[in-house]
Amino acid sequence: MIPSSFGYVKADTVEDAIRLLQESNGEGKLLAGGHSLIPLMKFRLTSPGTLIDISRIDELRGIRKDGNRLVVGALTTHHQVQRDPLILEHLPVLADAARVIGDLQVRHRGTVGGNLAHADPAADLPGVALALEAMLEVCGEAGKELIDLDGFFLGPLVSALPDNSMLTSVSFLIPPPEVKSVYLKYAHPASGYAVVGVCALVGLDADGVINYARIGINGVGDIPYRALGAESHLLGNVPSEALIKEAAALAPNEGEMGSDLFASAEYREHLCRIYTERALIQLLLPEGAA
Repeated sequence: MIPSSFGYVKADTVEDAIRLLQESNGEGKLLAGGHSLIPLMKFRLTSPGTLIDISRIDELRGIRKDGNRLVVGALTTHHQVQRDPLILEHLPVLADAARVIGDLQVRHRGTVGGNLAHADPAADLPGVALALEAMLEVCGEAGKELIDLDGFFLGPLVSALPDNSMLTSVSFLIPPPEVKSVYLKYAHPASGYAVVGVCALVGLDADGVINYARIGINGVGDIPYRALGAESHLLGNVPSEALIKEAAALAPNEGEMGSDLFASAEYREHLCRIYTERALIQLLLPEGAA
């Protein structure tokens, strides 16, 4: 498992990184934490001509509140996310997801931006980010632009990130204070990646009626997705076991289930329903949670 030969350069600023990408003629790859890119290089699934190290660009780090959103710099590590006071106060489910990514070494080096830009459907953040209506700030040849995460993932390891561009930050919508949230996953026993991951956020009005519902799902197919049918089924209703079962049964509908040697498409569809049901029970009927 030895990668092909490659060049190495270090970028000191975002503008420097964009310039180096342009000069690489499509052969350059950005290196941040390296936990996604390096394994692919070792298996020679990708062979970049030049690695552009952006790991020391300080402007890509940090977490701040901007109106009704939390903005997370692309180089912010999973370890920082799981401990940050703003995250814990406003987006505890993001901290919960960061806490179950890989192992301690991965969480200390892996980055939020790298996790999403890599577009691995079995990663933990994509479903959570979809449920939190994430927006991506991207910097490229034409300057900065905002990209809605919905539609960003095109396939396994394929995204809508423009050529010669880099993800600089991710902003997550802060839900209303009464909204509860949870991230549950069934992890592959060998890799720890999600065979299914379900992020659910739900809120009730003063009359106990569901007035907020977001469900993001990753791991089951080539593209993470929002379970819009399940969300719609919940809204305007009083929580009950029957309602939760009906909503959970709709959870696979917007996704295309994948299949491999570990889990068939039918099994992934089953897991999708079961883990959505468990998440909703935990949030809406806590006395009935297992």
